[in-house]
Amino acid sequence: MSDLSFRIARFLLTLLAYIPLFINHALGVLLGWLVFLGSPSYARRIRKNIEQSHITQNEKSLNQLIRSNIAASGKTVIETFAIWFRHDKSVFNLVKACYGWEHVEIALKHGKGLIFLTPHLGCFEITSLYYGAQHPMTVLYRQPRHAWLLPLITAGRQRSGVTLAPANATGIKQLIQSLKRGEAIGILPDQAPFEGEGAWAPFFERPAYTMTLASKLAEKTGAQVFMAFGERLSFGRGYHIHIRPIEHGGIHTPDLLNTEIETTIRQCPAQYLWGYDRYKDRHQTVPANHH
Repeated sequence: MSDLSFRIARFLLTLLAYIPLFINHALGVLLGWLVFLGSPSYARRIRKNIEQSHITQNEKSLNQLIRSNIAASGKTVIETFAIWFRHDKSVFNLVKACYGWEHVEIALKHGKGLIFLTPHLGCFEITSLYYGAQHPMTVLYRQPRHAWLLPLITAGRQRSGVTLAPANATGIKQLIQSLKRGEAIGILPDQAPFEGEGAWAPFFERPAYTMTLASKLAEKTGAQVFMAFGERLSFGRGYHIHIRPIEHGGIHTPDLLNTEIETTIRQCPAQYLWGYDRYKDRHQTVPANHH
């Protein structure tokens, strides 16, 4: 992306970001239904993933959850620009409450670092920025498939005390260094890892290729592990951030990690990205600089 193209794209996305959040979310609902109706494979995946999770009790509650999830998934996409391109103060004003922060303060005093695991649940973009406004944080990210997206992602995420670390050997070194300094790192624990970098473990009773990085980092550094997500409030009222400490060894295996992710999802199942394919075969090629 040329510098001019980047400036134009950022200007347009910033305009979108500053529309009232309830209008932003209304556009997200529209987008969610357009994608659902326009992609039969995506629609089947949402239904199948929710069905096999056994979160719902009957056909009526299943259909209600699917409808809610279609809307929530669209909101996730559109609100990203509001989080990325509003001024910091405007973003933080959207956070109406943060539950569990007292556990963060205790962990910081121990000086062994903090590992925040944020699944694809609710507004997962806001949690790192909220933390980064108060303490340094390094967040692992995967290179986008389209290179032109990278400057936008960097502009949106790398601010307010947040540093990005690429998902390769160099990035993992950054994470370890941050933890050794007693700082926090952020990881998406339900993102499908590359082949050779995970293990198969049940996720809602179905085998999913699950990362082992988070448990290895916790074991290596003794850092306190947290599950965190940003709950989206109705009618564009903002967000509640939920932070839950995981007991020592709680993610020692991929099975335990998935159990913790499931527990977090059950707090707000309508806002999970059920359309994300966690169960795909691992035939991805690991990048050349990935070790």
